[in-house]
Amino acid sequence: MQDASKPEPAPSGITPEQRTDALRHVNTTRGRTLGFLWEWTKIFWISVALFLVLRTFIVEAFKIPSGSMERTLLIGDFLLVNKLAYGAEIPFTHKRLPALREPRVGDVIVFESPEDLSKTYVKRLVGVPGDTLEMKDGKLLRNRARLDEQYVWHTAPEVDRVEDRFRWQRRFVVNADASVGYFPSRNNWGPLVVPTRNYFVLGDNRDNSSDSRYWGFVPDSLVKGRPFVIYYSYAPDSSQSLAWLTRIRWGRLGELVR
Repeated sequence: MQDASKPEPAPSGITPEQRTDALRHVNTTRGRTLGFLWEWTKIFWISVALFLVLRTFIVEAFKIPSGSMERTLLIGDFLLVNKLAYGAEIPFTHKRLPALREPRVGDVIVFESPEDLSKTYVKRLVGVPGDTLEMKDGKLLRNRARLDEQYVWHTAPEVDRVEDRFRWQRRFVVNADASVGYFPSRNNWGPLVVPTRNYFVLGDNRDNSSDSRYWGFVPDSLVKGRPFVIYYSYAPDSSQSLAWLTRIRWGRLGELVR
């Protein structure tokens, strides 16, 4: 009978010491691999968390999809938006961080559409709470003084349509008695008073912009931030599938938004 106290013979050519060393090497290699994967997993999730914090509270990218702000901003411009400028919203709380400053007349702002919260717009702020605004023959007056809007572009100044979408303005006309006979058009409307906690915005491409003239004031709760730089830009061309690489507007890269 075999003595139970004796160890089993090692495989041919391998001593017990060599087997122990081999197992130790395998365990060490496996531990290093798991440690490497764990470190990269931590780096990945930390990176995701930092990205979400940056996007939520500090800066967000935005692409210009329409020509309503030409010539200031062009279709195909990619912007970085400073969300700290007016106080970033804290998710799920309807509260905001302290603002660096209040929005001012002349600022280009990014905001959620009052008509459709799933859409984001960029326009020029032309009226703050308490301002009286009116337009005469396409010229904007704020508190009875004409604004020097050197950024404005007119593509069809002779067209001045009266549309049903302008009727919302009747509730805010300065002379309420005259609101019955008030028929505003694209280039002639007002005077209107901007309500508390609301803003009035217009596109720089005045004759080709859906803005406050059509759908009303922008509540301050919908303002997301202020774009400050164009970090990428290209000229879209439907005939070229790689226009984003072949039609880069190099001169606009890094240009500040004013």
